[in-house]
Amino acid sequence: MYNKKKLVVLTGAGMSVESGLSTFRGAGGMWGQHRVEDVATIEAWYRDKQKVLDFYNIRRKELLGVKPNLGHAVLVELEKDFDVKIITQNVDNLHEQAGSTHVLHLHGELMKVRSCGPGAEVYDLSPDNYETRLGDTCPKGYQLRPHIVWFGEAVPEMNIAIDIVEKADIFLIIGTSLQVYPAASLLRYVPAEVSVYMIDPNEVSANNREINIINKGAGEGMLELKEKLRKYL
Repeated sequence: MYNKKKLVVLTGAGMSVESGLSTFRGAGGMWGQHRVEDVATIEAWYRDKQKVLDFYNIRRKELLGVKPNLGHAVLVELEKDFDVKIITQNVDNLHEQAGSTHVLHLHGELMKVRSCGPGAEVYDLSPDNYETRLGDTCPKGYQLRPHIVWFGEAVPEMNIAIDIVEKADIFLIIGTSLQVYPAASLLRYVPAEVSVYMIDPNEVSANNREINIINKGAGEGMLELKEKLRKYL
């Protein structure tokens, strides 16, 4: 049995657009109706917990109404021939729904909540019980908050992500403009000899690195990439 090459994939909001989820910077959608400062910072949480909880309840409802798209499915198919590890900026669980087996969430997970207590214990939500309200507490009596890394908070999985990227044989960027830090800095840790691919329907900056750009959406782009990756088998 040959050792599969390590395909490391960094995904962002554009990965889920074809499933019907709103992007953070895109026009319209829920993000366009809310200021980041009001719903996605620790200051917003302390200022108006109910508003923040309501916002994420709505986002979960939106997530429960969509399914993984072709791009997600092709990533799962690639696990047959590659050791695929996904590092995602997305808080949705569409990669897992599609069947991807190695997914690291940099910015937290929408279908989870965590205790505001000192242990910060994390709990799963279910599709039948996805709303969180003031007064919902962990077993120790602390309020539950969204398990989301808000703007200005530390990214606890960053060191694990760097370790994964440093071992990549092939690196793929899909659905992210590399504008959100620290995730955008991961490109710096890709070994110099490693081929880098990017799938994005928009014009993108190469960030002083040679990047093979596929100007397509997630689904069509992944189908094209799948053919290009045959040379690594």
